[in-house]
Amino acid sequence: MRAGRPVIVAAIALVAAAAVIELTMGREVMCRCGYVKLWHGVVNSAENSQHVTDWYTFSHVIHGIGFYALLWLVARRASMGTRFLAAVLLEASWEVFENTPFVIDRYRTATIALDYYGDSVVNSVSDIAAMMSGFFIARRLPVWASVVLVVSLEVFVVLMIRDNLTLNIVMLLYPLDAIRRWQSGGP
Repeated sequence: MRAGRPVIVAAIALVAAAAVIELTMGREVMCRCGYVKLWHGVVNSAENSQHVTDWYTFSHVIHGIGFYALLWLVARRASMGTRFLAAVLLEASWEVFENTPFVIDRYRTATIALDYYGDSVVNSVSDIAAMMSGFFIARRLPVWASVVLVVSLEVFVVLMIRDNLTLNIVMLLYPLDAIRRWQSGGP
């Protein structure tokens, strides 16, 4: 997909709007630690979701693949640019909602993210960019390859940190003590 200038401008405007909304909500621009890292790989730390990328960046790539598939199903007749902007709007909306006190408190009580206090704006913008990359990956790959990529990313991340998009959704919607114990290092 060659995005035309109006699509690019609209996508930038959506990302900027999400960033401004998060700033007005009191989100930090960057990590309170005073610097920005390209990668932060320590999940159980106050710096998680504060830098450009982290283990949850893979989940946002999967969001992009999922949004591509969903929008192909429900808006097949819409142009690729329109579907892309819809995906950006969905992800930007999620980033704003994810950083509300309601969701932050839910993460703290229902998941292993005890030190989580929301994303920095830098991290949120990066998460939206990761979703965009997932969307473009899905656009280029055959369906079977997208499915293999999603499964591979989910397995890789769960093996590395005992968490992934699937477990995150389960724990947000219907927390299970067995999963929480396992994620905390128990049997």
